[in-house]
Amino acid sequence: MPAKRPPVPLSRERIIDAALHIADGQGLRRLTMRRLGDALQVEAMAIYHHLPRGKEALMDALAEHVTAIQVEPSGRDWPEVARAWARAGRAALLEHPGVLALALTKPPKGMALAAIARQVEHLREAGLPDPAGAVRTLRAYMFGSVAVEVQRSGWADPDATVEHARVESGDEDFERGLDAVLAGLARPGGM
Repeated sequence: MPAKRPPVPLSRERIIDAALHIADGQGLRRLTMRRLGDALQVEAMAIYHHLPRGKEALMDALAEHVTAIQVEPSGRDWPEVARAWARAGRAALLEHPGVLALALTKPPKGMALAAIARQVEHLREAGLPDPAGAVRTLRAYMFGSVAVEVQRSGWADPDATVEHARVESGDEDFERGLDAVLAGLARPGGM
């Protein structure tokens, strides 16, 4: 008889990964603590040890995970820095469309808030006069653009058989809009 593998210890990271898998595969409505416990092969109550506030803490953690973008822009001018952050944000959201609604509605906390502060600092260092305003504008554009792309893809339709939240013209559409946002930020007084 083969030896049994020891169980993989439950951790916050494992919980978030499993929850993302459920949300991306079945939608956020299907993400329950019981279903998550089944996916992790633990009793649902075991999850509360890592997320004491339960489902609310899980939703916060998922939004934070997807929006806590880490970017080290190689460009020195602010438009390239802004592009790097916007592209990274779009990629993260499109990778996990199941939690897009959370990313749009949950206020940034923890690592997501720290990432926003780094983005502001990077833009300030690159010479942008109003980096905080620019970050608000860029985030609004990025979130809106991704929401439209997910909607156009049909991914969120429960009757659709679409696997990816991307559309064929998504990259081109995003870049064209990003060019317009950056041109507006470059004008005296910004957008």
